[in-house]
Amino acid sequence: MNPLDLNTTLKRAGMGPGHEAAVAPAADPVFVAKATKAAIEFESFFIGNMLQQMRSGTRAMADDDSVFKDPVNHDMQDMADNMMAGQMAHQRAFGVADAILRQLLPAAAPQTPAIAPLQTSLPTPLQTSRQKI
Repeated sequence: MNPLDLNTTLKRAGMGPGHEAAVAPAADPVFVAKATKAAIEFESFFIGNMLQQMRSGTRAMADDDSVFKDPVNHDMQDMADNMMAGQMAHQRAFGVADAILRQLLPAAAPQTPAIAPLQTSLPTPLQTSRQKI
C-alpha cells in the first residue's frame, strides 16, 4: 500500500467516494462564517502584535523624561492599541483576512472587499510622426 495514495488516505479518514462536501467546504455558509471570523481575528492579532512591537520600539528609543517612558500609561496604551487593531481588522485595512479567505475559500468570491482598487488610466503617449532629416 502506497502511503502517498490519495484514495487510500481519504478512505482511512472516512472520506471515500461520495464525500464531496469535505472536499469543497466553501459551499457551506457555516464554514464561510467561521472562516471569516477566524480570518478577521487573526488579522486583529497580527495588527495588534505589530502595534505592540512599534510601541515597545518607541519606548526603548524615548528619552528618560519622555511621556512614552512613563510606565503609568502603558496599560491604557496597550488597550487602545488592541482596540485600534480590532477596528482596523474589521475594516480589513491590511488585507490579511482577505488573503486567508482566498486560500480557505478559493471557489467563493470575497464577502466584502476592503477597499476598491483605484482605477487609474495611464496617460497615452502622444503619437507624433517622426521626420527624417
